[in-house]
Amino acid sequence: MEFKDYYQILGVERGASEDDVQRAYRKLARKYHPDISKEAGAEDRFKEIGEAYEVLKDPEKRQKYDRFGAAWKQAQQRGGGAPPGWENVRVEYGPGWDFDFGGAEGGGVGADFSSLFEQLFGGGVGGGVGGAGRRGRGGGPFAGFRSARGPAGATFVRPGADVEAEIELTLEEAARGGRRELTITDPATGERNTVQVTIPAGIRPGQRLRLAGKGGQGSGGGPPGNLYLKVGVRRHPRFRLDGRDLHVELPVTPWEAALGGEVEVPTLDGTQRVKVPAGTSSGRRIRLRGKGFPGAGAKPGGDLYAEVSIAVPKSLSDRERELFAELAEASDFRPRES
Repeated sequence: MEFKDYYQILGVERGASEDDVQRAYRKLARKYHPDISKEAGAEDRFKEIGEAYEVLKDPEKRQKYDRFGAAWKQAQQRGGGAPPGWENVRVEYGPGWDFDFGGAEGGGVGADFSSLFEQLFGGGVGGGVGGAGRRGRGGGPFAGFRSARGPAGATFVRPGADVEAEIELTLEEAARGGRRELTITDPATGERNTVQVTIPAGIRPGQRLRLAGKGGQGSGGGPPGNLYLKVGVRRHPRFRLDGRDLHVELPVTPWEAALGGEVEVPTLDGTQRVKVPAGTSSGRRIRLRGKGFPGAGAKPGGDLYAEVSIAVPKSLSDRERELFAELAEASDFRPRES
């Protein structure tokens, strides 16, 4: 019984929402549709994508798939009960994995351990079940596990747990990228390790960085897990990030707003002079194309929006007060009456 990793086929995490699954399906279906794609094997890929979507979009089918892997259809046919050989088996997906095979007496798992391995690993174990070190040939989330002892012991060589931590960047660091040295504490052992992190330019809040082999240690000689760093971006005193657009407040004087003129707008890499049109009011936005947060890969960068706010001096000299009084006397502008 071949195991197909439907999550891997759609390119989504195991905990992906229904919306994430749907978006991934639509994107791949457009790419590999036989009437559109010229790639070799596009039709088979399209069918595989459709098969994965049909299971993961359905909460009931997805629950059985997550529970029984390649044997989920058997569970469906049995009205949701465990397929033959799975009655005493508990498989929990997550950091480090967890297999509980129960007892081998009375026709339980031990009675048909080879068949169970075929279900788990999608290709059997190449012979009996008593020898150590036999490896399943299937792919998916069970690839890489080996039987360390027979069904009486039911233990496994397994990879280390994946570890997730957070990394906080300044807006400038996230925009420009670079290298950062971090000290990570293994939650299982308390051991502290220093790792070098390469930060790609244009990384956004919520994205994750993967450091292969920097997670928890494996058991029984298994490989280490991965370290995932969730990116956070520190609040900036001047700029506000919205998607890939940046927003900044632009204070102008009353006479600059009334008469117009050129002023300097701060950007991530310096300043740029822009023209303020005559008669500009507070709240008007001036757009600087391509001056926002940089793009990443094929994604274009954003724009910078400077929002005008008219600033009035807190204290006036005698001459300034005199001039403002003359203006008030001479002007017939009545904004509250319009």
